[in-house]
Amino acid sequence: MTRITQDWDPMEYAPEMEQIDSTILDEVLRRREEYDYNRYTAADVRRALDADHRTPEDFAALLSPAAAPFLEEMAQKAQLETRKHFGNSVYVFTPLYISNYCENYCVYCGFNCHNKIRRAKLDMDGIRKEMEAIAQTGLEEILILTGESRKMSDVDYIADACRIAREYFKMVGVEVYPMNSDEYRKLREAGADYVTVFQETYNPEKYSKLHLGGHKRVFPYRVNAQERALMGGMRGVAFAALLGLDDFRKDAFATGMHAWLIQRKYPHAEISFSCPRLRPIINNDKINPKDVHEPQLLQVMTAYRLFMPFAGMTISTRECARFRDHVIGLAATKISAGVSTGIGSHAGEEEGDDQFEISDTRNVDQVLEGIRSQGLQPVMNDYVYL
Repeated sequence: MTRITQDWDPMEYAPEMEQIDSTILDEVLRRREEYDYNRYTAADVRRALDADHRTPEDFAALLSPAAAPFLEEMAQKAQLETRKHFGNSVYVFTPLYISNYCENYCVYCGFNCHNKIRRAKLDMDGIRKEMEAIAQTGLEEILILTGESRKMSDVDYIADACRIAREYFKMVGVEVYPMNSDEYRKLREAGADYVTVFQETYNPEKYSKLHLGGHKRVFPYRVNAQERALMGGMRGVAFAALLGLDDFRKDAFATGMHAWLIQRKYPHAEISFSCPRLRPIINNDKINPKDVHEPQLLQVMTAYRLFMPFAGMTISTRECARFRDHVIGLAATKISAGVSTGIGSHAGEEEGDDQFEISDTRNVDQVLEGIRSQGLQPVMNDYVYL
């Protein structure tokens, strides 16, 4: 495995990284560079809101400062789209962190290789116990996460975790280090349904300053992860920027364009968004988004919904319970419950430290009650395997 340090050109692939024939990265970066959100006016926003089918230009207007006075109308129209395509349903899942070993040096992340935390990795027996405990809550979907260390959490280890997950859950997602398409195929054959990758920021210059070592430093390999996952047979892919790392409007615009371009190239793919903001981490409680407050986050979420009405959308426990209950049914279609970002806390005492501090600490029953209090129906799974 190539050792990648701060002097590595972040646009250069390592030899073991698959390079695919795709123009999507170039197109996303071009559109992001050209996006001047200050040029949009109230008239542009009005046209976008009145459109039956919204274009990338409409999406750009809805993310602009000019759209702020229209936030209530955006929320109302987003709710109509959400109800039209998803009904009153809200999907419920939980993440399971099985390892927090990481080889990357990302300055904002609690798992980064230089942060002094308790490291832990569950063996297969420990993974099974965690999944049994989660399944007993009634949940039928799980998202498997690791720190980004191929040495400590290799592809076979993650595939074995997916096989166990398939015994207990009807939907299995993975949020791990980016892989080559043949490795994604191995996870798919082991039972994984979808892949989530946070690009963090789509600004290559800022990206290189935030990712100082490890394979995550290679910007294009990460951007193209969703496409490689689909090439490997995954049914769905999720997109996200970590809002607050850079200019959130440009990052949200690039995220939307990335998802839109993938959807056009792979019409069968199930597309979804996550909308995470920075959260404090162990040994650094000063990490927080500076200019992304709840109104701005709601603007991003409603803009995603109006631009890609069929896409799923997850609201993270990074946000407080009040906000999460507010946005389900408005724009978000999926919510996590009973969350821990540490290692091994579902079936016993936590063995490894958390990736970040969560805000919504409610258990599964409490989240389900919050959904019902909004007049919505919690759904554990809507897939039938024959």
